[in-house]
Amino acid sequence: MSRSGNAVPEDDVEAMFDRIAPVYDRMNTAMTLGRDGHWRRLARDAAELESGGAAIDVACGTGKLASLLAEAVGPFGRVEAVDLSSAMIARARRTYRDVVQLHFSEANALELPFRDGEFDAATIAFGLRNLSDFEAGFREMARVVRPGGAVVCLELSLPRRRAWARLFHSTFRRVAPVIGAIVGRQRTAYRYLPDSLDGFPRPEELAETMRAAGLRDVRFRAMATGVVALHRGRVA
Repeated sequence: MSRSGNAVPEDDVEAMFDRIAPVYDRMNTAMTLGRDGHWRRLARDAAELESGGAAIDVACGTGKLASLLAEAVGPFGRVEAVDLSSAMIARARRTYRDVVQLHFSEANALELPFRDGEFDAATIAFGLRNLSDFEAGFREMARVVRPGGAVVCLELSLPRRRAWARLFHSTFRRVAPVIGAIVGRQRTAYRYLPDSLDGFPRPEELAETMRAAGLRDVRFRAMATGVVALHRGRVA
């Protein structure tokens, strides 16, 4: 059965990401064989931002996708990037302190501190699995985006073929903690990542969740043999 949200308490999720912030980028690169940057660029393109536009990146982590959005809107645009983890936000601020159109702040994805329709697009990359309510997360992103604007989700997934899905999941479950131990002595924290795929909605189901949140024209693209999916919907 697909689950509707993450059952791990928010305080525990926040503490875990605070611990892994120093090695988060290296871990992502190692576990994706360097493909995570390409997937984020596709997410940026899916947001269809123009120069001078405004965007929000939710669960921004160390700010990699947010920095790409900042490039898209240019110096006269605006990008707000939020995350529950203070350590992630601190790291992002240090890395992108010279990007004038990019601002980082601590905030809960389910209670964004912004007005209705304030942005042209909202994105979330590899963060939806950490939310306690997936539909509520999409609904909140849609709330702060103007009508016609895009809500984009880049997330890990399970391949459509059941045998390949089992193989990927079992391999991910074994490899992630090992890489975590080698790169940053974070074996326990990186057990959480494959566990977070247990019961996570398949791409078709996630598209239905976006529609239930009020988004229209929802489409998705499976990538990397189905282990990553890029979804986009529009605000009605």
